[in-house]
Amino acid sequence: MCGTQHFTGMTPAECVRKCIKDGSQYALVVGGKLYKLDGNIAGLDAYAGEKASVFGTAKGDTIHVSSVSARKG
Repeated sequence: MCGTQHFTGMTPAECVRKCIKDGSQYALVVGGKLYKLDGNIAGLDAYAGEKASVFGTAKGDTIHVSSVSARKG
């Protein structure tokens, strides 16, 4: 997994999808902090590599995702 930076030479979406294919899990970066995401895989894949609003329940460094939508603003 790339962590808070994507690999060079790939779009952010390509990088995320490669990491997922290689066994990593989706993650959300907020102000340099990395949160692991689980649940709603279809929604996460739709916004892979993009700025998005993620809604769910946080427990430690993991967020169980209930929905994902385009980021406003």
